[in-house]
Amino acid sequence: MNRFGKGLLIAALVGVVGMAFRVSWNALRDVATATGADETAAFLYPFVVDGLMALALVATLVLTDDARRFALRVLAAYTLASLVLNYVHGLVPQLHDEVVDWGRLADWDPANWALVLLATSLPVGSIYFGSDLVAKVLHHRPIEHAATTPNQDESAEKYVNRSTADLGVSAPAPITPTPAAAELPAAPVVSLVRSTDRVPVGAVAAESTRPRRATGRVPEAARSSRPARTAEQLLTEARKATKKWPDRELTAEGIRKAIRTSPAKARVLRDTLRTEREQAAGTGEAATA
Repeated sequence: MNRFGKGLLIAALVGVVGMAFRVSWNALRDVATATGADETAAFLYPFVVDGLMALALVATLVLTDDARRFALRVLAAYTLASLVLNYVHGLVPQLHDEVVDWGRLADWDPANWALVLLATSLPVGSIYFGSDLVAKVLHHRPIEHAATTPNQDESAEKYVNRSTADLGVSAPAPITPTPAAAELPAAPVVSLVRSTDRVPVGAVAAESTRPRRATGRVPEAARSSRPARTAEQLLTEARKATKKWPDRELTAEGIRKAIRTSPAKARVLRDTLRTEREQAAGTGEAATA
């Protein structure tokens, strides 16, 4: 709907509300006069009742949650009260005359007391409820929604396309998401085994028979400057180093440390030296006998 149509709709609403207020104003003025109000008070009485209805309606449109429900209850209560008083004004012809029986809105006393209580309590209620509604509206903070609705997104996109078309600039191409990189293989999980734990023999055998990856040639700087020794040279050095060793101290670890060789060669030298000592001991016993 364009602005002209909206303006006509608002003008029609104002006209209907104004005429309805004029009709209700006549009935509420006569009721106020019957309850003892003077001319000025009777003239202002309809503004107190129907005016608070308009205020509650505006507060309903502005407030939210519990405050909005409170404004709806006030609007419903004052609408019902205005309806009851207008209905009573139509049932009691004496209220239409200039001279009325003050304090009488119904022939039955309980009904008369209830109607008088209703008519006289509405101004006091307008002061309380009107002040509360105005305070709630003044302290109301609307919640700003960060997310836009689909309609707003579409309108914004149309506006951008129209602006770029007017300037003679082509709209930028949509940005496509970058494909995710290939997942890297998971790093192997290394389990720490304590020295006191027993490792299965089969696992050790499988590990020892697994082919090793070639690491390349060892650089010259990393090689030992000591020349390689033959088996005879190692045996000679071992004999000299262990000549004064007792048999119980003749171990592969001791030989390895004494002549600085590998553990495997140290074990071979140990077995050889033990064999020589046993043979030498047997020959000496035979000569003594």
